[in-house]
Amino acid sequence: MATYAIGDVQGCFDELQALLARVGFNPVHDRLWFVGDLVNRGPKSLQVLRWVKALGDGAVVVLGNHDLHLVTQFEGFEKKRTDDTFRDVLAAPEARELVDWLRTRPMMHVEGRYAMVHAGLLPEWSVERALALGKEVEAALRAPNYREFLGNLYGSKPERWDDALRGRDRLRVIVNAMTRMRFCKPDGKMDFHSKGEQPPAGYSAWFDLRPERDEPVIVFGHWSALGLKLTERVAALDTGCVWGGRLTALRLEDRWLAQVPSPGYQPMGEAA
Repeated sequence: MATYAIGDVQGCFDELQALLARVGFNPVHDRLWFVGDLVNRGPKSLQVLRWVKALGDGAVVVLGNHDLHLVTQFEGFEKKRTDDTFRDVLAAPEARELVDWLRTRPMMHVEGRYAMVHAGLLPEWSVERALALGKEVEAALRAPNYREFLGNLYGSKPERWDDALRGRDRLRVIVNAMTRMRFCKPDGKMDFHSKGEQPPAGYSAWFDLRPERDEPVIVFGHWSALGLKLTERVAALDTGCVWGGRLTALRLEDRWLAQVPSPGYQPMGEAA
């Protein structure tokens, strides 16, 4: 039995299948962890969703910003963008079933020596604390009145965490950290504009600001400009498949790495 953590797929179904063939994935014995952003920017979001959903308990998926974008657009809260490529999902006969399944995926997953989140964790959050905060968002996304939450999801304020936050502001900060953040300041103030590898003045990569703790390795995606980064504390797996990079799988038991190339479906300058 093996567990493979896979970087941002973003609708790249053919590359996903090629990668799984390369690692010899066996759905009877093996499990897949997806770091979020199953959909959008690539050509086959519908096929990706159908295939991953059909794996059942064999797949763990955490929510990414593009996944939430699909959910909010389906629910009528987000306008269509010219670079969206999930119209196949919106037009599918089982669109409601697929979107509801996606909406009820976790924000974080922690198991054994690894913790998985799409973008990152604020420096002041331990993995245990972040997992509990993520569950607050999950409860809102799964509640009967989830549409009220979706209607107030977007925005970049507040810019930092405060334990005193309540309601929509509290949940928005959690979502922004876990699905959008790349850089922050030592006090936790987040930047949502810079997408490259170099931080703006006064900011650092979020993982460089986390204090030394005896905690699981954090597996994440979202940051194609950073690319593959494997250390004792983090495993960054977004290697820019949709931009013409590679799709990456990391076998968690021994950190064996596999990659497949992609022709690219979006110009590199638009990476987000």
